[in-house]
Amino acid sequence: MSKGDGARQPATANRSSARDEGRRKPPDTEFVQLLTPDGSRVEHPDYDVDFTDDELRGLYRDLVIVRKLDAEATALQRQGELGIWASLLGQEAAQVGSGRALRKQDMAFPTYREHGVLYCRGIDPIMPLGLFRGVDQGGWDPNQHKFNMYTIVIGAQTLHATGYAMGIAMDGKVGSDDGEAVIAYFGDGATSQGDVNEAFVWASVFNSPVVFFCQNNQYAISEPLERQTRVPLYQRAAGFGFPGVRVDGNDVLACYAVTRKALDDARHGQGPTLIEAYTYRMGAHTTSDDPTRYRIASEVEAWQAKDPIKRLRSYLERTHAADDTFFGALEDEAAREAGALRERVLSMPNPDPLEMFDHVYPTGSPEIDEQRETFARYLETFAGGH
Repeated sequence: MSKGDGARQPATANRSSARDEGRRKPPDTEFVQLLTPDGSRVEHPDYDVDFTDDELRGLYRDLVIVRKLDAEATALQRQGELGIWASLLGQEAAQVGSGRALRKQDMAFPTYREHGVLYCRGIDPIMPLGLFRGVDQGGWDPNQHKFNMYTIVIGAQTLHATGYAMGIAMDGKVGSDDGEAVIAYFGDGATSQGDVNEAFVWASVFNSPVVFFCQNNQYAISEPLERQTRVPLYQRAAGFGFPGVRVDGNDVLACYAVTRKALDDARHGQGPTLIEAYTYRMGAHTTSDDPTRYRIASEVEAWQAKDPIKRLRSYLERTHAADDTFFGALEDEAAREAGALRERVLSMPNPDPLEMFDHVYPTGSPEIDEQRETFARYLETFAGGH
């Protein structure tokens, strides 16, 4: 629901060649912003969005519940109930804003951290927890929900998304308001992968209806951004021949507006866009990571002041769109949902180990049958056959 003529003029970044101990100065952080960290509403000449009070409360509800469910999953892993977990803490606005910008017919290709987008697509939040608990493969139906399976291989989903988008174009499903578009999620570290850059080439050359949504959370595990790039990431798009834009990744309104415009451009046949959502990973890369080894507490505190939930709450309070009754009821709702999720995780049945062979090939294979028999004999060597 962008206003104006939709012209996309990437923010001008400082291009200083000054060096500091052999490194360039950090990239300028100018970006599209509609809601400041203190919760003030601002206008942008190229992007804007109007929400009703109900819609704003809905976005706030998404942010709060997604964070609560994510915190519960982290706690479950710390208690030994999940093998690993990749938290989205701090990135809720980027995921909810972009997730709600998707139209029903659009297709999303996630990494392993897009729990907020998954929630916005109407998928049961238990699904990824089964995957990380090791009891199933996170088996939602990608076609039903228009949300592909989680991808662990860094950057591979960008090629999957580009190929899917090329197919949409070849099937004639672009060129109108009812056209389809694709979004591919990845992190700043993935931009150093060959798969991502190859996807950029193919998407550009074939004018594919795909939006590349980079959540720049400042760290590729333990590597800071300056070791990934010498210029702002969104500027890379120009080298591949399509637009790039940087958005305040902690501003849910701006993330919605920029993503909706890019998706609508794609569905109308205007090709790909790279969105860099400038945000911050407040917690660890995964629960096997210790971020205190590579970043300082003052940096985290500075980003806490830009918290996406706090800023939207400030705006709701300032405009009297929500009151203490609403906020209190929502906290209770989020706690109930998190508690229910915990109970469902703990009650998940352990699968029979031989089930891992059942769905490798749709019609089976002699090799898989031989492996199953070998593994079955191995299991029989243990008490109880397991």
